[in-house]
Amino acid sequence: MFNKIKSKLKSRIDNQVSAQVASQLAPTFPNLNANVIELNNFQELKKVFGWKGDPILDRPDIDDFDYIEDVNERRKRDSESIATVMQNAQAKVALEIGTANGMGTVLMAANAPKTKIYTINIEPEEALTGAGGKLITVAMQKEEIGIEFRKRKLTNVEQIYANTATWEPNIGMIDVAFIDGSHDSEFVYNDTKKVLSAMEPGDFILWHDFNLELAPKYNWIGSVCAGVERLCAEGYVKGRIFHIRDSWVGIYRVGQ
Repeated sequence: MFNKIKSKLKSRIDNQVSAQVASQLAPTFPNLNANVIELNNFQELKKVFGWKGDPILDRPDIDDFDYIEDVNERRKRDSESIATVMQNAQAKVALEIGTANGMGTVLMAANAPKTKIYTINIEPEEALTGAGGKLITVAMQKEEIGIEFRKRKLTNVEQIYANTATWEPNIGMIDVAFIDGSHDSEFVYNDTKKVLSAMEPGDFILWHDFNLELAPKYNWIGSVCAGVERLCAEGYVKGRIFHIRDSWVGIYRVGQ
């Protein structure tokens, strides 16, 4: 039987980076330091894009406090970031990389009930081999992956089991992508490149565990930022990335 805790690489065992390493990390993100725009709240995100719809914060764990990293209502800020984009982007197709228990999928679907949402997760046996990267959140039992959205019998969600290291998007054009699978920088880089190949200017990419302020403190956040920094340096990501204060979500509009 798979233990949820076994692969919980965010379990705060080795997530603290030493002060010396932390002081060296910040200068390694010159593109992000130049292009990330910090917003105070989701209302400012709405202003940036001229949006009208408020987010529907339908997520069962939004007020949970399981770890010290949940301070400053981090889960609520994350939900506001994701839900505001889904509420207003008018997406026909959305992709979630990293289903976990499906609470994030529920949030996406609640804000975009007419959007076809594909959610992909590596199978637990493969995750435990390390083939899906080292910095994954949890290797759940297969029946628990996506359990929250299945409870609600959502008809606009389709579940995919695959490792994005080898999976190629075969779902047509993608209007919104939420990338929250492996947090290894190589996976963030490759997952984003694959998604971009199925996107057009004006579409949205959201990266979870993205927060420049916390990058020197938590290794998985630093790894995600490193992956996005490489995308910027190589020209795959161009222009501003928006970030709501205290959230762990980076928001990028393709080609703008």
